[in-house]
Amino acid sequence: MTEALLSVRDLVVEFPKRKTKLTALDKVSFDIHPGEILGMVGESGAGKSLTGAAIIGLLEPPGHVASGEIWLKDQRIDQLPYEQMRRLRGKRIAMIFQDPLTSLNPILTIADQLIETIQTHLPLNDKDARARAIQLLDEVGIPAASKRIDDYPHQFSGGMRQRVVIALALAGEPELIIADEPTTALDVSVQAQIIDVLKRMCHEHKTAVMLVTHDMGVIAEACDRVAVMYAGRIAEIGEVRQIVKHPQHPYTQGLMGSIPSIAERVDRLTQIPGSMPRLDAIPSGCAFNPRCTQKIARCTQDRPELIATELGRVSCWLYDGETP
Repeated sequence: MTEALLSVRDLVVEFPKRKTKLTALDKVSFDIHPGEILGMVGESGAGKSLTGAAIIGLLEPPGHVASGEIWLKDQRIDQLPYEQMRRLRGKRIAMIFQDPLTSLNPILTIADQLIETIQTHLPLNDKDARARAIQLLDEVGIPAASKRIDDYPHQFSGGMRQRVVIALALAGEPELIIADEPTTALDVSVQAQIIDVLKRMCHEHKTAVMLVTHDMGVIAEACDRVAVMYAGRIAEIGEVRQIVKHPQHPYTQGLMGSIPSIAERVDRLTQIPGSMPRLDAIPSGCAFNPRCTQKIARCTQDRPELIATELGRVSCWLYDGETP
């Protein structure tokens, strides 16, 4: 395995309140390698998008990184001054947001926005920057890119706008792209096209992608590995095929069991009882224990760390080799 491009170690994100503090991310650790797509999946409120925001330095105040480390190759980036982090965004790390309309300026043409982004990060004159912009639109599948480049965002469909946003993310030739639910607002056929674009970008540019989504279908189609998050912690992480075919954590098993299968007929899909706990009401021990049908006494007392197994790593006392 090549050296990790991104290393997140024991990341803790907190939101202070008047008399206490809320821990939104609790010792999250993972790596992403060049050319790899790592999926982050879980229910709303699990901490997926917050992890991406912490990596790129876009946490909403008063949220802040309380402890832990974020490394981009050999550079630690979680403690960088604002101006250094601003220069790093777009050049080494880029982000694709869920709604392309919020990422594009409605009163500027696509050409204006792409050329400005390219010239911010690359030493190109206007002519070369425009040629590079057209090339990027071609790469992400915009037909007649040389003509469409002078259109405004409202003249593109939702899927085409998302392709433009991907082109903007690639403009600075970043090493890492954080894609925050980039296919959620799109229909299924367009979703598949966007996934193909992301996979091709990884293959051709060796760009690493952290793909945040709640859609296991997107995870299974696009990702090499997947991290399953629950209540600000990683419940399980491993190869996509192993997670989909042989989920280990009871929460992951519930997620997989809730997806209809065309190969097997079942009377009822799996239902996970209860809901994600609030940040001010996370239970002791394993955060999933109130909803778990396989819990043991230790689950309510001690928090499990990620335990290495033959299929990956899982945060569950059922796999520690000691618990009966």
